[in-house]
Amino acid sequence: MSKYGLLVSLALLAALGGSAMASEAPLSLAWLRADGSELLRLDGQRLLSREALSDSLEAPLGSLWKLFVYAYLVDTKQPDNGYQCRGQDKEEVYCCNPGERIDRDQALVKSCGLYFEQQNLQLDQDDWSRYWQARKAPSWISERQRLAPATRVSIQQLLTQLAQLPAQADARKVLLDVVLAGDGSTVSALGSRLRVKTWSWLADNDPQARQGGFAGWLADGTPVWAGGSGTSVMVLKRHAEALGQVLPAAWPSEAGSCVEVRLFARYPLRQLRREGSDAAMEPGVLNGRYEVEFANGNRLPIESHGELFLERTNEGQQLTAHLQREDYVARVLDREASAQPAEAAKALAIAARTYLLQSAGRRGECLRIDDSSASQRVAPRPASQGAKYIAAWTADLVLAGTPVTYHSTQPGPDRLAWSQAVEQANSGLRYDAILARAFPRATLSRWDKPVAACQPLVAAEQWLRKQRRDWRPRLDMEPGYEEIQQFTVCQLASGRPYVDRERQRIFVRGFFSLQDRLDLTHEYLHLAFVAHPNGQDEAYVEGLARTLLLE
Repeated sequence: MSKYGLLVSLALLAALGGSAMASEAPLSLAWLRADGSELLRLDGQRLLSREALSDSLEAPLGSLWKLFVYAYLVDTKQPDNGYQCRGQDKEEVYCCNPGERIDRDQALVKSCGLYFEQQNLQLDQDDWSRYWQARKAPSWISERQRLAPATRVSIQQLLTQLAQLPAQADARKVLLDVVLAGDGSTVSALGSRLRVKTWSWLADNDPQARQGGFAGWLADGTPVWAGGSGTSVMVLKRHAEALGQVLPAAWPSEAGSCVEVRLFARYPLRQLRREGSDAAMEPGVLNGRYEVEFANGNRLPIESHGELFLERTNEGQQLTAHLQREDYVARVLDREASAQPAEAAKALAIAARTYLLQSAGRRGECLRIDDSSASQRVAPRPASQGAKYIAAWTADLVLAGTPVTYHSTQPGPDRLAWSQAVEQANSGLRYDAILARAFPRATLSRWDKPVAACQPLVAAEQWLRKQRRDWRPRLDMEPGYEEIQQFTVCQLASGRPYVDRERQRIFVRGFFSLQDRLDLTHEYLHLAFVAHPNGQDEAYVEGLARTLLLE
């Protein structure tokens, strides 16, 4: 069975709680915006209703209590001594493998309760109470013993506390990993807009069933909470499409550090004039519309709202832009391509952001990069609303595990071609699938901690490609077989071998033993029969794998 099938089965068992699942209610989604609190009801695909959030709506905290402990630890600069897994507590399954250590950020994302419990942290209870009372927090926070999974709290009050929670920027940064680590369909539908801690607890009216959801923020700092039937894993998976339709892509609160761009790096400037004037501009900050005249005689209109600077250097005059990272990405998108089609634009925005991360130099606190066809071209004017929407939708997302480049028309190894991305988007592929085809060994990750989920097993991939040529006459006779042109074999960290069909990856332990090679062949056949019922028939796939290896 693939990991996907196993996860679904386990999640269903958890949701059932050993008996019948509670009646599947719509998802409740609440947020606190500038114009007040709102409650939305969603089913798996669409928005059902909007109304004002009632003060009477309550829910159990579940594992959200860990978010308040995290905020306290970060804001008071408590040392992070981690938690050592020793294999002696069944709850360590949420933390790490025996012998490993988990740090604070990982513990929050993975919901490792053992890290945040008093036995591990040894927090001073009086300090805790004084800290939260000084912030006028309700007693369910300031009284440490009440900050527990079963505690029922007002959703309105919870959102208010999230709006003023300390260390929000740190939490929002780290909690992007919750969506990245979830089911692939979740990040595909939501991008980076949701920065939340998941929660699960016993259902209100059925102790054999579960309820769950999430709470935290949107990327712009809007506090958000959601609750529905089933575990948090099932809630996110079931409602990802509907959430993707209703969540805004507002400009992120943390739009990234300064990016210093040397504009027109390959084209010497002759002079700069304000629009409608013949007088050349003196060095300084630019505000308004201007015309650049280059040494070759070409002219170009530009616009600045205080982010562009005219400087005098040893080589002559130089235009420099000081931009937020996400503004830089939006301007690259405007200059290199377009904000439409949206899925292609999202893919290019992530590629451009990754290129910046991998290629930029440093100047003080700023990243430094040239505006050039040899690197990335940048629009010398404020980004369009369409490009800003795409940059916000994908904010902080990068690729890890491979060098990233792109071109307008020419695809290649580890290179995204914009023209091909447009074709793929128009055929129905989403941005993550487009990226997976251009960068098969890369993993979607976050800017400040890019981690590759695929550690390539190059020797195993080479073995499989060689064997596949020998198997071709036999496989071509099998109904539904389609040879996969592009796939990657990745090292399996733990668990059973599986395939990631969307990204065309095979996860196995190795290929040195006969069982390893059998697993590799078995999972490749799942991938090759993906569009045929044979691909779901475990007995057929296993039998064919054994025949190929042992005949």
